[in-house]
Amino acid sequence: MIDLHCHILHGIDDGAQTIEDSLHMAKQAVHEGIHTIVATPHHQNGKYMNEKNDIVHGVLVLNDYLLQENIPLTILPGQESRIYGEILTDYRSGKILTLNQTDKYIFIELPSSQVPQFTERLLYDIQAEGLIPIIVHPERNSRLIEEPDILYNLVNKGAMTQITASSLTGRFGKKIKKFSIDLIYANLTHIIASDAHNVSGRNFHMQEASEFIASECGMDTLYMFYENAEAIINGQACFKDTPDKVKKKKFLGIF
Repeated sequence: MIDLHCHILHGIDDGAQTIEDSLHMAKQAVHEGIHTIVATPHHQNGKYMNEKNDIVHGVLVLNDYLLQENIPLTILPGQESRIYGEILTDYRSGKILTLNQTDKYIFIELPSSQVPQFTERLLYDIQAEGLIPIIVHPERNSRLIEEPDILYNLVNKGAMTQITASSLTGRFGKKIKKFSIDLIYANLTHIIASDAHNVSGRNFHMQEASEFIASECGMDTLYMFYENAEAIINGQACFKDTPDKVKKKKFLGIF
C-alpha cells in the first residue's frame, strides 16, 4: 500500500516528536503492508510552518535512518497546507510542495468547522495553475457534514478529496464514519490515507480500513483508491467517477 498522508517526520509538527517515534511509525506501517509513505507535515495552520526545502531535507534524513535500520519503507516529500489566500504566490516562490514534487497534486486542509468564502475561487485558481487540489479529510469538517452540497460543488468543479482510514474504522465517531461512507458512495472521494501522527492514538489503521472498504463497498472501490494513490505519486491522472450529491435521509418521510 501507499500512504499519501502521514506525519512521520519528527520534531516539526504534532506528529512524530523524535526519530525513535518516526522509526516506530515506520515499523508499524510496514506491518500493515505499507511500502511507501508521503510525509505531509502541517503548514500554515496557525501553529506550524514547514516549507518545501525543509521537508525535502527531512525526508532525505529519515530515508537514511530507514536504510540504516533495514526498514523496507520509502518516504516521499509532501505537505499539508491549511487553505490561505497566498498559497499560489508561495508555490511560485518555492515554499509550497506538491505530493512527491510532481507539480501535479497539492493537499489543501480546510478549517475543522468551516469552509472559507474564498475556497471555491482559490481551488479554481489552483487548477488554472495546472495543479489538482486534494481536500484532505473532508469527512471531519463539521460544516461539510451538515452541508454536503458544498463539497459536491467543489468536487464537481475539479477538486479531489482524501478520506482518513480512522474515520472509516469509527475512531472519530459514528457520524463521521457514516459521512465517510456516504462520500464513497457519492463518488465524492478518491483516496484513502492514514493521517497517522503516532502509533498510539493516531495510528495508521490502513489495513482495517481496507478490509472495511472491500466488504462494504467492494473490491473495485478499494483497488481504485490504491491505483489513485500510485497515480498521484507518479503525477499521473486519477480515476474519478461522476460525483453525486449526498442523499440526506428524510425525517419520517415529511420533507
